[in-house]
Amino acid sequence: MAIATQPMTLEDYLNYDDDSDTRYELDSGTLTAMPPESVQNNRIASFLFAYFLQLGIPYYCLSIGTQIAVSGKRATARQPDLMVLSEESANALEGAKQSFITHDMPPPLLVVEVVSPQQENRDYRHKRTEYAGRHIPEYWIVDPIAQKVTVLEWVDGLYEDRAYQGNEAIVSSSLPGLKLTATQVLEAGR
Repeated sequence: MAIATQPMTLEDYLNYDDDSDTRYELDSGTLTAMPPESVQNNRIASFLFAYFLQLGIPYYCLSIGTQIAVSGKRATARQPDLMVLSEESANALEGAKQSFITHDMPPPLLVVEVVSPQQENRDYRHKRTEYAGRHIPEYWIVDPIAQKVTVLEWVDGLYEDRAYQGNEAIVSSSLPGLKLTATQVLEAGR
């Protein structure tokens, strides 16, 4: 649900506080209230968080709730379900007032979006373009509706994607020790 206001800048957005627990994203200058996350989305993000910890990714490089400034017609900020930060982006957030990756900070290594009903276009199209604009090396789209995990890898200035279903092992150049199937990820949401 878009909040009727004048277009906001990133600075306006970072300073915005309506004293509520409402989650917002900034979409082309428009403050947009986000619905509460579903139990399914939270379970999948939590499962991946725990799995990535077991892979040896340091806890301070894993983040749920961090937002990132991305490119759009106007100021845009997204909140992926999970981020794997590089050491550089984790260091850039050290001591920050908000858990927000600005344009002048290094991008995360990986972002994960869990698709919600009626949000497919946003996750498959809009965010793909926005994350590409930040040169994020890897973007996962976990889609419980279509029962697949799509891994987009940044190659020569574009995302190349591969969809995984069932017991196919997910291949990730950002996570070389990964031993995870699409089914394991999707079943975590049940």
